[in-house]
Amino acid sequence: MKLARQSPKEERRKSVDFWIYLARTLTIVSWLAFLVALNISYFVAPETDFGVLRYHQIEVRKFWLTPLTGYLYIIIWSSAAGSYTAILIDKYRSRRGYDNPYYNLYFLLIVNLIWLSVILQHVLKTAGII
Repeated sequence: MKLARQSPKEERRKSVDFWIYLARTLTIVSWLAFLVALNISYFVAPETDFGVLRYHQIEVRKFWLTPLTGYLYIIIWSSAAGSYTAILIDKYRSRRGYDNPYYNLYFLLIVNLIWLSVILQHVLKTAGII
């Protein structure tokens, strides 16, 4: 007669554990932070100088708003950190190698890093450092 071995660890197949909930929460929070950053960047970035504005001699702001740029930078970094942490949690907590690869997190991380470098380049160019 075979006896079933009882493992001291909780069986992960029965229910989702804390780490999976944390990864899902980080994913949602990272995407929400990204959407907030998109909204803030609309107000922070210099305005586009369209021909209609020049014709009507309407003044256009050609510089970045530095107080809001700091908040934008923090929000984008937190979004990138959250997505990277969720990727790490999913990597170590997935049961099989072919589980969901979460391409949306990789996309979010890459877009955040590119956006950070573009903002940094514009701010440094405006400050006259580059």
